[in-house]
Parts: sequence; structure tokens; C-alpha cells
Amino acid sequence: MTDNRPRTRYAADQALKSEVRATRHWPLISGIAAVVLAAALGAVIAYRASNKPFEFDTEWMDEILEARNPVWEVPAQLMNTLGGGLFGVIILPVAIIVVLLVMRRKWAALYFATASGVSAGLVQLLKNLFARPRPEDMLVTADIGSFPSGHVANAATMAVVLGFILQRTWVWIAGVAYAILMMLSRTYLGVHWASDTIGGLVLGVGVAVVLWGPLAHRLDLERHKPIVAQP
Repeated sequence: MTDNRPRTRYAADQALKSEVRATRHWPLISGIAAVVLAAALGAVIAYRASNKPFEFDTEWMDEILEARNPVWEVPAQLMNTLGGGLFGVIILPVAIIVVLLVMRRKWAALYFATASGVSAGLVQLLKNLFARPRPEDMLVTADIGSFPSGHVANAATMAVVLGFILQRTWVWIAGVAYAILMMLSRTYLGVHWASDTIGGLVLGVGVAVVLWGPLAHRLDLERHKPIVAQP
């Protein structure tokens, strides 16, 4: 009687390798698709009618202008500070990286730092490439280039990266809520059209997913590695 166990083991090994390759490929493919989609949206906006807003952009902005109230301006200004400027671009990211390093999560710190930097770089590239005019009724000052929203891209990148790193349901929920609130605050302050925030969201998520693929295995090992107390 022929022993099929080696052949069966070989088939199982090949199936496992194929599964691992598929698992590694989907973040790369889907993440790149998201980044390309964000860039394509910017191109459509730039060339369809000389960077003019879509109809839903103007309708949403009209609703925002009617709903403006000093009460809502306080949280909107808070989100503006959290997502940009010195605090949002330098202080908060550096603080998160330091905390991850203290937790002995060096791969997680590298992932967060790289994703934040790449996301910010692509935002500036697209802003300068498309040079979309911002809305006229702004409540805060902003640099040139309305598409995509850097605040939203930063929030989306942070939410997805921390979700992958910490692997907690509440982190994902908080991240989604943070990104949505950032989108609302950017349009409320009149510094972005709704389509700018959509582009920022897609871009930020795409960058986080693309960079997660190559590091997923190391992040998982690091997360389950027991912390050994130093003598």
C-alpha cells in the first residue's frame, strides 16, 4: 500500500504558502487601488470643469452655512487643532511614536511614522498638482490647494494604523468616529469641499493599508511577544 502522507504534507504546505501569498497581496492591491482612486478623483475634479465643485459639494456647503452656530464652532476649531498645525503634524505623532517605543513596539512605531510621513507627502503632492481653489466662506486660514484634505488624510491614516497595531474593537470605533468628525469639521469651517474630505479619507486609508501588508507579520509577532522585565 502506497504511503500518501509525504504527498499530502507537501500539498498542505503548498496550500499554506498560497494562502500566505494571498494574504500579503490583498493589502498591497487594495491599498494601491485606494491611493489611485484618490488621485483619479482629484484629476476628475481638476479637469471636468476647471476645478469647480460638484453639485453635491455646493449643496452640502449651503447646508453648512445655514447651520453655522457659535456652539458648533468650538468643537470644529478643536478638530482643526488636533488634525493639523504644530500639534497635529508634529506633537501628536511624535507622542504616539514615543509611547509605542516605550511599549517596546519598534515595528509599530516604524509603521506609524512611515505611514504618517507618506500620507502627508502624498497630500502635498496632490495639493500642488491639482491646485483646487478652496471655498470662499472659510472660518480659519489655510494653505493653497483644497484637494485632498490633509486633516482628513492624517486622521484616516492614524485611525487605520492604530487599529492594525492595537487590534482592539474600541480603537477601530474611535478611529472611525474621529475620521468622520474630522470630515464634518473641515466642511463646517469652510476650508474644504465635501469631495476634498472624501479624497483625503480614501488616500489616508490606502496608505495605511499598503504599508501594513509588508509589516503585518512582524507587527503580529511583536504584539504577542511577552515583555521581559529588565534586571
